[in-house]
Amino acid sequence: MSSVEIVGLTSQDLYAPSIAPNMAPLLVVAGPTGAGKSALALHLADALEGEIVNYDSVQVYRGLEIGSAKTPAGERRGIPHHLIDTVDPGRELTAGAYASLARAVLGDLKARGVLPILVGGTGFYLRALLAGLTPAPARNSDLRSRLTALATRQPAALHRFLRRYDPTSAARIHRNDHQKLMRAIELTRLTGQPASHVQSFPRQGLEGFRVLQIGLDPPRRALREALDARSANMFRDGLLDETRALLESGLDPDAKSLQTLGYKQAVAFLTGQLPLADAICQCQIKTRQYAKRQMTWFRSDPAIRWLSGFGQDAGVQQEALRIAREFLISGENKRPWRKSPGPVRNSETTEA
Repeated sequence: MSSVEIVGLTSQDLYAPSIAPNMAPLLVVAGPTGAGKSALALHLADALEGEIVNYDSVQVYRGLEIGSAKTPAGERRGIPHHLIDTVDPGRELTAGAYASLARAVLGDLKARGVLPILVGGTGFYLRALLAGLTPAPARNSDLRSRLTALATRQPAALHRFLRRYDPTSAARIHRNDHQKLMRAIELTRLTGQPASHVQSFPRQGLEGFRVLQIGLDPPRRALREALDARSANMFRDGLLDETRALLESGLDPDAKSLQTLGYKQAVAFLTGQLPLADAICQCQIKTRQYAKRQMTWFRSDPAIRWLSGFGQDAGVQQEALRIAREFLISGENKRPWRKSPGPVRNSETTEA
């Protein structure tokens, strides 16, 4: 890419020595599903010679294209994408495992002098990467199986157990959130201490990077309409065929990957549990609810700089780029670590 002038500076000036030679800049694009995060990330990556690192827990799966709203390979402008199509759909990628993979990718990009741009919608993945996770025992498959069976027989039993042994966690976790209840019980049983105490231990956050987080906040009504249209379009554009192919390949209908938005409703239709119209309607409702939960999660982070509008809006892109450029050229963020002239734009990269 040729030298581009930025408020009187060329791109080479951005990489001049600064007072913090070991700190590399890292951009994050956050916001609810359907807000245009991928479009904004592509715009920033193209303008700033960056590479994209995914933090969406569905886009990590191979073979889940339509329901995960992955940017098609032909629309990625030759910009490398990392941590997309990384995991077999029969497996599960925990937040801790994701953070390990992502830190390795970021370390490689830093070593090559390339700007990472994180984009996705899984707030827990992002938190695990940036803030770290509490040092705690790994999941215990035997205990998980027993707890899952118990929850199936007696749905209220998990919350009752937690109220008895860890009332602090029980007050925080909804009685129907079996995944979080099981993790809290697991920590309590494996450590002999309340999960709320274990989770208060110091965390190891991401080091060596200075972070700028940009959040997208589209108008609620416009986002709602966009999500409803996208849900319907997924079914029209091949979600059922994609899901059928996954099932025919031997993927368990109860696999974690197929319990996600769109795929869960597609499975319900294909297995005769729901008529098509109801499956689409349920997908629309669940997607709107998910977007609301995402906004609640991201809103709790005071470090995010919010922009009103969708990521594909020209005004939003212009403002995000202005903020990012100010971040890159200010003080400690002049990218002294840059060693290469920029990423190759004629090939895609994914993690094997």
